[in-house]
Amino acid sequence: MTRTEKAQFIDALTQEFKASDGLIVCDYKGLNTKAIENLRNASRPETIKVKVIKNTLATIAMKNAGIEELELKDTNIFVWGADQLAVTKVVATFAKTNPNFIIKSGYAGGIVVDAAKVDALSKMPSRNELIGMLLSTWMAPITNFTIGLDALRAKKEDVA
Repeated sequence: MTRTEKAQFIDALTQEFKASDGLIVCDYKGLNTKAIENLRNASRPETIKVKVIKNTLATIAMKNAGIEELELKDTNIFVWGADQLAVTKVVATFAKTNPNFIIKSGYAGGIVVDAAKVDALSKMPSRNELIGMLLSTWMAPITNFTIGLDALRAKKEDVA
């Protein structure tokens, strides 16, 4: 890569990091290409990006994006996207099936998180699941009322 290509790459990466709400750094040493492709394929439907980036370039891009607390060492693969819960769910699911894939740290919601916090975030329900829970809670009284009315109707029909 030439200097201009590196500068363009850093600028593009900086913009993507600024636009993302979740960024997770993982160790991929010991994974084969097929496993990494499986991670990328699992990430595409959620519009999550997965990329192996040199630590120096990633450090510069993160510093430009305002993410300065992450320390990068050894081999790293970066996973980021606009929805922090989706990012954590994809990474945690992949880590369960691939023991060589180790979550190092992340940046979610403006704070630096460790691997345990990433795992905890992955277990939280998504926005759509929360909306579904809320709607089912709102519908419960109406549902119970209609069930009661139907039972009352059936009882009156049996009496008549």
